[in-house]
Amino acid sequence: MAKKVVASLKTGSGKTFTKCIKMFKSEKSGSYQFKEEIVHNDHIKDFFTKK
Repeated sequence: MAKKVVASLKTGSGKTFTKCIKMFKSEKSGSYQFKEEIVHNDHIKDFFTKK
């Protein structure tokens, strides 16, 4: 199933999307956490600027 998702992102309109991974420090525990999201290329800067 995962192979189908990856294959669909490489063809056609899937090239306009990017998988973004943002690391942030948790306020409660002080540890680092990661947020992953598949974002349209036009909204990459918005993903990294929002908290």
